[in-house]
Amino acid sequence: MTNSIRLLIADDHTLLRNALAELLHAEDGLDVVATAGSVPEALRLAARHRPHVVLLDIEMPGNHHPLSTIRQFQYLLPGVRILVLTMRDDPAVTQSLLPLCIPGILHKTVTHQALCAAVREACQAGSGAVTVLLSADGLMSTAPENGPLSPREREVIEFAAQGLSNYQIARRLDIAEGTVKRHMHSIFDKLTARCRVEAVNRAVELGLIDPPVSALPRRRPDTVQDTRGGGR
Repeated sequence: MTNSIRLLIADDHTLLRNALAELLHAEDGLDVVATAGSVPEALRLAARHRPHVVLLDIEMPGNHHPLSTIRQFQYLLPGVRILVLTMRDDPAVTQSLLPLCIPGILHKTVTHQALCAAVREACQAGSGAVTVLLSADGLMSTAPENGPLSPREREVIEFAAQGLSNYQIARRLDIAEGTVKRHMHSIFDKLTARCRVEAVNRAVELGLIDPPVSALPRRRPDTVQDTRGGGR
């Protein structure tokens, strides 16, 4: 069908992936062109089949930086519509994904009808709506006090705001320097920042950390009157 919506399903659970493919392929106007069990495979198949919509399991193994993964799909296929699939009801995850302009975040417990409706809504011309379908528990939960950052990430960005290096932050928190680097990558993704300064500024703008206190200027010594001469 020439006007069919072309779909790629990326999920590491084979049974669920195949069930989704069968379910969606049976729908009028929907055509599952490829399925993938990993992010690299999904990107490779997306380049080959050029789907209109990608159903992306955000918790696939190896998907350490979900926001970066989504950006890769968007760079590879400008205009592609990505519907995130998740088993988590974390409001912070939802908040971190919204700036990427994806059309939907769906809990894996959504109904067949809701999933198909979300796919079709994503492809409607000019639709700027975002479909967020969480479980009942997720809908009743409130956003965490620390916003999109975990308590540890907040500590890391607070130290970064003070000008500390990854090594120095690791020493302060008694963790490995590699762990600090992973936290920084996560912070960059969640705050859509490209560097430490931008991440700090973004964290301040969102009220996640206090503005860094600039070092106070050194006090200039009082002028000492020269008593050697006869002047005033």
